[in-house]
Amino acid sequence: MSDRTAAEREPGEHEPGKREPADREPGDRQPADRQPADREPKQDRARATRQRILSAAVACLAEHGWSGSTVAVVCARAGVTRGAAQHHFRTREELFTAAIAHMAEEWLAAVRARARALPGSGQDRTYAVVDMLVAVHTGPLFRAALHLWVAATDEPALRTRVAALEARIGREAHRLAVEFLAADESVPGVREAVQATLDMARGLGLANLLSDDSARRAGIVRQWSRTLDAVLRPPAA
Repeated sequence: MSDRTAAEREPGEHEPGKREPADREPGDRQPADRQPADREPKQDRARATRQRILSAAVACLAEHGWSGSTVAVVCARAGVTRGAAQHHFRTREELFTAAIAHMAEEWLAAVRARARALPGSGQDRTYAVVDMLVAVHTGPLFRAALHLWVAATDEPALRTRVAALEARIGREAHRLAVEFLAADESVPGVREAVQATLDMARGLGLANLLSDDSARRAGIVRQWSRTLDAVLRPPAA
């Protein structure tokens, strides 16, 4: 029996003896190997949009506090629609805890990068580590996080999220401080001294919220670094 003409063949039916490409289903208009490339820019745009929303949320918290940082305010700052924000974050609480978690990761990465330039050892390194830890507690991320922490005391929907986030950040900050100070926590008093350094940094961050406390803070950092160094490296008996 003779072959049918092209006009007689059904839609999607290919010419006898002619195989469909291996990467293509019958009736497909576009090779399958193009699809991942088409999806990739969309994924990149989605990641970029999410990044803008998170950065805007942190900036709004630092400037306006919890009550003034509505989703609409964040969207306006990020230059996205409310629908775009809700695509990434279902609730306001989810948005802001994700924002602080994201920025905390960036903070930890920046701290690690700064640590590469610290003095090699001795009291100079101890001072540099203490100064660095205090500096990051007086920046915009700490201010933003503080607003979220305070809001969590009155917002049950936030409290569980923020408590878990605080515990995770606290553990990682302590671990990095131990690493940068080369602290031996098996020595009595060393673990407490390292934690006291972080608690002091947080307290100095609070003192800096209402006014510039840098002059007084500099003296405290110098004195505490000497005290801490004596605990880390006590003089030989």
